[in-house]
Amino acid sequence: MKHIFFVTLKFLFERKRQTVVAIVGVSIGVGAFIAMASLMNGFQKYFIEQALDVNAHITLKIKDEPDKGKIIKLAYGDNVYYQVFGAKPKDLKDKVTDFKFIIAKYEKDKDIVGVSPHLTGQGIVKYGTIEKSASLIGIDPVLERTTSPIDRFTINKKLDTLITDRDSIIIGKLLARDLGIDELGKKVILTTPNGSTHLFKVTDFFESGITMLDQTRIYMNLKTLQTILNKINEVNEIVFRVKDVNKADEIADRINKDTGYYTESWKKAFRNFLQLFKIQNYITYMIVFAILIVSAFGIFNIIMMTVLEKKRDIAILKALGYEDSDIVKIFVFHGITIGFFGSLLGCLTGYLLQEFLASVNISVEGLVRTKGFALDRNPVYFLYGVLFAFFFSFIAAFYPSYKASKLNPVDIFRSSA
Repeated sequence: MKHIFFVTLKFLFERKRQTVVAIVGVSIGVGAFIAMASLMNGFQKYFIEQALDVNAHITLKIKDEPDKGKIIKLAYGDNVYYQVFGAKPKDLKDKVTDFKFIIAKYEKDKDIVGVSPHLTGQGIVKYGTIEKSASLIGIDPVLERTTSPIDRFTINKKLDTLITDRDSIIIGKLLARDLGIDELGKKVILTTPNGSTHLFKVTDFFESGITMLDQTRIYMNLKTLQTILNKINEVNEIVFRVKDVNKADEIADRINKDTGYYTESWKKAFRNFLQLFKIQNYITYMIVFAILIVSAFGIFNIIMMTVLEKKRDIAILKALGYEDSDIVKIFVFHGITIGFFGSLLGCLTGYLLQEFLASVNISVEGLVRTKGFALDRNPVYFLYGVLFAFFFSFIAAFYPSYKASKLNPVDIFRSSA
C-alpha cells in the first residue's frame, strides 16, 4: 500500500500549480458552505427562538370556518351543483366561554408547562399629535410568566406594575420610538373600536427583537382591557407553553378534540416564515453545490490530464505487476488527497469567515433586529463540509482512474516506439 501512496504523491507534486488550484477550489466550496450555513441557520434559529419565547407554543381561540353552501345543502342535499357568490358571515361571539375550566384542566397536563388567558383587541394610541395603530393584549402577569419569559423582553423589568397600577401599560420599543416616547412615565391616549378614549401611563418598554411585534404590541392588565372593551370576564385566547415544542402540533390537535375550539400551533402560525427559511436553505445549498461542482471539474481535469501525460508511466507500472485495481487506487487517492487538504483549508476558511462575521458590529433591522449577525456555530457544518469535499473529490477522480486502469501497456509501448 505504501508504494501506491508514494506514486500518488509523486504525481501530485509533479503538477504543483494545478494541485494547489484544485485544493483552493475545494476549500472555497467548503468554507462558503460553513459560513453560509452558519449565517442562514443562525438567523433562522434566532427568529424561531424569539418567536417561541414571545408567542405561544399553542393558541386556543375562536375561528369561524364558514360553509357557504350550508343552506343549499340543507334544502337540496349534497347531490346538487351550486356556486355561492357571497355569504354573510355568522354573528360569532369572540370569546372562550369556559376558559377557567380549560385553564384548570390543562394546568395539570404533563405535556404542558403553563396556561394563561388573553384578551386581544385593536386600538389607536396617541401621543401628542402622533397616532399609531396597536395590538392590545390583556394578560394576567402571574400566569403569563408560565407561558413566556416575558420578563426577559421588558427593558426595565416592571411587569408587576400591571398588577399594582391598572392604568399602566407596557409598549413595544419600536412603537414607542414611532410615537416619540423615549422615557417612562409618559401619558398616552388609547382609543378603542367602540369609540371610548382612555389615558394610560407607559411603565415599561417591550423589546422582543421581532420587528412586527415591537412596532404594534401593547400589554396591559387583563381586567383593564376587559373594562375598556366592555368585555367583562371575557377572554378570546388561551395560550399554552409545552415541554417539547416539536410535539406542539400533536398536542394542539388533542386540545382541539377535547374542547372543540380552534387551536393553532407555533408551526402553523409561522408556516409562511418556515417556508421562507426552506427556500433560503435551498438557495444556500444550490450555491455551494455549484461551487463544489466547479471544484470537482477542476479535480477531474487535473487527474485526466495526468492520465494522458503519464500513459507511459502507467504502462511501466502495469508491466511491473501493478493490477488494474492498483491503478484505480493511485488516481482515486490522487483526488481524495486533494479533497482532504481542500477540506482542511476549507474548515479553516469557514472558521475565519465565522469570526469575521461575528466581529462585524452592525445593526440589523428587518424581520428581526440584532446587533450583528446571528450565527449558529454548530460543528456539524464542518463535518458536512468535509464529507461533501470527499464525496465530490471521489466522484471527480473515479472516471479518470477507471480509464487509466484500462490502458493497455503493449499499445502504449508500440505507439511510443
